[in-house]
Amino acid sequence: MAGGTRKKLTVTFNAPAVLIFSLAAAAALLTDFLTGGAANRLVFSVYRAPLTDPLTYVRFFGHVLGHANVTHLVGNLMIILLTGPSIERRYGSLAVVLVILTTALVTGLVQFIFFPNTGILGASGVAFSFIIMSSLVGFKEGEIPLTFILVALLYLGEQVYGLLKQDNVSQLAHILGGLVGAVYGFIWKDRQVSR
Repeated sequence: MAGGTRKKLTVTFNAPAVLIFSLAAAAALLTDFLTGGAANRLVFSVYRAPLTDPLTYVRFFGHVLGHANVTHLVGNLMIILLTGPSIERRYGSLAVVLVILTTALVTGLVQFIFFPNTGILGASGVAFSFIIMSSLVGFKEGEIPLTFILVALLYLGEQVYGLLKQDNVSQLAHILGGLVGAVYGFIWKDRQVSR
């Protein structure tokens, strides 16, 4: 800067809930690797298990931290780290935690109840919840953001197409996560956390 002082650059912990969630997911993947897959089976995936098993209830929430491999983790975290900070800045850290927990519980319960022969793991439901919420951050009364309409159309179109093909991706978890994000986005449309 000519004639002025140089401003010192600092790294900031700008989105605590998003960053802690991301670090926890990375730690879960490392733990799963170190345990030879046991961690994902025990804690970080949800599947039909006896309700008398206390870990069943942990898995309703823990499955969003589990990932099959580094590629799976990085794909989800890129979306979460791109969309999460603006959501956290607008609605606050506790709101982000509530969205994550709600998404985990909804997707976990649906998987547990309706799909007894399969299991799921991963933060893609959370990622899609954040995608929908981020398109609503600038929402104003009496308006529907065009970005929300376009994101919803592209997102739903991709998920419906995905339902038609056989793969290991839970499009239903994506859709449920998107619905959670839409519900919270509309409920909190006027919410603004002061910083």
